[in-house]
Amino acid sequence: MSILSIDQGTTSSRAILFSEEGEILETRQKELTLVYPQKGWVEQDPEHIWQDTLWACEEILDHHKDVHALGITNQRETTLVWNKVTGQTLYNAIVWQDRRTAELCESLKENEAMVQRKTGLMLDPYFSATKIAWILDHVEGARALADKGALAFGTVDCFLIWRLTQGKQHLTDITNASRTMLYNVVEQKWDEELCTLFHIPMSMLPDVKENVDEYGQATALSQPLPICGVAGDQQAALIGQACFETGMVKSTYGTGCFALMNIGTHFKVSKNRLLTTVAYKINGQINYALEGSIFVAGAAIQWLRDNLEFFEEAKDSEALARSVEDSNGVTFVPAFTGLGAPYWNPNARAAILGLTRESNKAHITRAALEAQAFQTYDLMGAMEKDSGGESQIIRVDGGLVHNQFVCQFLADILEVQIDVPVITETTALGAAYLAGIGAGFYKGLEDISKRWHLERSFSPAMDLGTRQEALKRWEESVRLINQSPSFLTNYV
Repeated sequence: MSILSIDQGTTSSRAILFSEEGEILETRQKELTLVYPQKGWVEQDPEHIWQDTLWACEEILDHHKDVHALGITNQRETTLVWNKVTGQTLYNAIVWQDRRTAELCESLKENEAMVQRKTGLMLDPYFSATKIAWILDHVEGARALADKGALAFGTVDCFLIWRLTQGKQHLTDITNASRTMLYNVVEQKWDEELCTLFHIPMSMLPDVKENVDEYGQATALSQPLPICGVAGDQQAALIGQACFETGMVKSTYGTGCFALMNIGTHFKVSKNRLLTTVAYKINGQINYALEGSIFVAGAAIQWLRDNLEFFEEAKDSEALARSVEDSNGVTFVPAFTGLGAPYWNPNARAAILGLTRESNKAHITRAALEAQAFQTYDLMGAMEKDSGGESQIIRVDGGLVHNQFVCQFLADILEVQIDVPVITETTALGAAYLAGIGAGFYKGLEDISKRWHLERSFSPAMDLGTRQEALKRWEESVRLINQSPSFLTNYV
């Protein structure tokens, strides 16, 4: 018996087949193109998302006939609007990194306390609400169709469920709903006051289900499968990392970096500019998490590869970084799409500071990799203030954790043990676990916890003086970017 997991991410669409024991049996993947129509805008072609996902699934199903369930995980906040009758999207998918609604968010700042009290989120272009509003206000005829109840909104999971079930199901899960800025995570329902604030008709919104639930039959596949488990990518990674106890932390290093701490069954607003989000809801029990969001992690390495052509493959960045003793004073602040937590400055821009005549691509690459630890340090500091305790261990995953330089530098700067699991595809694994619970393969979260296995740990090894000097340089650089003059922050 096996489980198919769809992992639709920012830069690729993948399907991974897992055995009942959680082992990867087969993977298919296609890279997904990002479109940048204007400065600060990030889009994707919805049909590419769908066709690439369908292709990946069919490639696996062609060779495996013993698949029993389907799980879905996805890039969160990315926003799609489509016609309920035709199923056609009105506009490109507006990606979570998109900053076009920064001015709208700024104009609504007086409502931020109310928004945070209900959603646990900061008022930022990152989330779906202002993206929906932009589509309704800028696509000809969209507002009129929405007012007639003819349009559907969905994050990527919802869009895929609609297409997989051939328009029969307009559903999302509670973790993706909690990232829209329209869902009241305390009362666990769409919030009329929030919808009024953003001028979004509630008729557009999907029904919300638990992470393990019946999402319909994927009849669009050649081998129809029951969709049994759905979660946003970061919550799926939390599940794949088996962080089910209060205080446990996972940090994922993919396109962005997202650290989540399980805070248990009680909602608590962050006092240190972090997010409070739904971690998961299974069998009626909800758990919340504190989240720190970094918009650019692996994307910075991708930028060095594609735009500056420093190396041919992302994995080559480790050898290049190790070819020099240090960054030679170079600091890389990868705020390409603004600064996330705990700064929440959508207008900030990336910068490479401390350049001298001796600076070379190895120093810059090393600084880009080091930035992942520095950004995580900022998150963990805020997280520890909110939770009242220090984390001793962080479970990490994502593409960048294959880079051992990154893992060791994380341990050094954070002064904690960094644990890398045997299976680092924890996002897809988390979705497979959820589907497996729904299909009756697993008894519940306890059963999943037993399946987590450690591959390698990294312990702090940097001397105190070197660490303090590095952190001081980082803090000065971020302060400069966060308070930078208009020529560094304006879109135009």
